[in-house]
Formats: sequence, C-alpha cells, structure tokens
Amino acid sequence: MKRLLKGLIVVIAFAAPLVFAAEDYPVRPIRFIVPMPPGGALDVAARIVGTKLTEILGQPIVIDNRSGAQGNIATALGAKAAPDGYTMTLGFAGSLAINPHLYSNPGYATFKDFAAVSRTIEIPYILIVNPSVPVKTMKDLELLAKQNPGKLTFASGSSTSQLAGELFKLTTGANIVHVPYSGGAPASIALVAGEVNTIFSLAPAMLPFVQAGKLRAVTVLSDKRIEVLPDVPTAVEAGYPELSHVYEWHGVVVPAFTPRAAIVKLNAAIVQALSSPDVLKRIRSVGLTAAPSTPAEFAAYIRADFERWGKIVKISGAKID
Repeated sequence: MKRLLKGLIVVIAFAAPLVFAAEDYPVRPIRFIVPMPPGGALDVAARIVGTKLTEILGQPIVIDNRSGAQGNIATALGAKAAPDGYTMTLGFAGSLAINPHLYSNPGYATFKDFAAVSRTIEIPYILIVNPSVPVKTMKDLELLAKQNPGKLTFASGSSTSQLAGELFKLTTGANIVHVPYSGGAPASIALVAGEVNTIFSLAPAMLPFVQAGKLRAVTVLSDKRIEVLPDVPTAVEAGYPELSHVYEWHGVVVPAFTPRAAIVKLNAAIVQALSSPDVLKRIRSVGLTAAPSTPAEFAAYIRADFERWGKIVKISGAKID
C-alpha cells in the first residue's frame, strides 16, 4: 500500500505541470504580496505594475500588503504559498539578498523557496544629511566623522539602508553610529528633526524634503546621476567608486516549483508592462527606474547581490538577531 501511495504521489507531481499547461492561465485573480505598508516606494511600484498586469493578463492583480520584520513576514508568507502561479511576491534587495545574512532565521531561504520571474525596479541609494551638518560632499562627511569619531549618526529604515551605511564606514574608516528605525518614514522624520545627522535613503522618500530645503542630498551611490536630482554628483565623481553600485531593487518572485509556463507568461506580461509609456511615466514621476529582465537574469542578479552583501555583513559584524 505504501509503495502504491508513493507511486501515486510521483505521478501527480509529474502530471501537475501538464494539467497546468492545459489551462488558459490565468483563469482567476493573482495575489501579489507586498512586504511594506501602503504608500511607500515598494507599494507604489507594485500598484503601478499590478494595475497594468491586470489589463494585460485579463485577471485582477490583488495587492496584499504585509509589513513587518524588514520584509521577512511577507516574504515568508510568499515562500509558503502554493506553487500554482496564483501568488507573486515582491522581492527586494533587503528581503532576498541581505536579511538572510542579518537574521538567524528569516523564515525562508532565498534560493530554495523562490523562483525568479523578473526584476521590476532599480534605484540607487543617496547620501542625505540634515542641513545643520556642515558637509557638502562625501569627502566632507568622511573628514568630519574622522575628526569627531563616534559623534555623528546615520539612520536606517531598512536593512539595505543600514548596510549602505556600514559599507560607507568600511570604505572610509569613518566611525559613524548607526541608529535604526522601524521604517523609512520615521527615519526621515528623525533626520528632518535633527535627531540624527545622515541617512542613506532612496529618492522617492526624501525628494519632497530635499526640494523644500529641509534636507541636503550629497551623493548618489551610483556611477550615473539620476533624473530627479540632476545636480547631485555620483559616488564615482565624488571619488568613491567602491560605493558606486548601492541599489535598491524590486522584482517579482514566485514559490519554487511554480510551473515554467506560468513564469514565462508572467515575465512576458511584466516586461510588457514596464515598457508601456504610461507605466514608465508614472514610475519616473516618483523617482524610480524600470529595469525588467528575464527570469535567468534576475536569478543571477539576486545571487550576485546575495553574495556581495553577505561578505559585507560578515566583515561589518552587523546582525539583527
């Protein structure tokens, strides 16, 4: 009897993709798990893309916001979903490439539990300071920090933001104290209020404060300037090439063993969505950059960032638990 049951399980496992391939996928709404509360950059990007995917695929894309634990709660939920093509998770640098190194048990394994579909967004971090801090360049900040070891502070609202600061410290040898916050919004408020001196953050969250003169953007951690802050120099221009590829990225992943046919169709739809003029206009208006990819390209991108940040976490000694 046991042998018969095992045989049936094997047959069903191999038959599932065939049954799936016969469907006119998708035939019902697709759940899209977003690991942040409504209103943030992750959520805005997910909703812009989700709205277009609804139009392309002919089925509703239902946004499911699940915040907490730097994205771990939502990502773990996505990892445990049925691999049937009807659950997508918005993965990002923090959840897929950094948290597995910072947390002893984030609740998922990046490569074991997920299959990559497509990258969606890529955006560099920016060094931003409170105007009361007498620095106008990254070199100014390095010198000021070395003259006042342990007296300057940098806020973080995410694991990527934290690691950007740690990388700055490793690169320059500057002693700046890390002050963690529960999210980007409270970290921004603290910086504006002068409770902390600096932050490594993203343009969408900080742009209104910078434009109002309440904060000063110093350096873009990239090798090219960004459209919404054209006068802010890059890390390469500032003389810090080691800090020229500190990006936040978003992308769609699905549970491991999701049928290949579903991944291929979702990828094609995402690439089409991110090539649409209306979507591009909306994404650029909030300071984001569309960066679609093939599943293989996204998988390789995740792995490269996973290995890179793993080394930085190990050297810096950063840990959350």
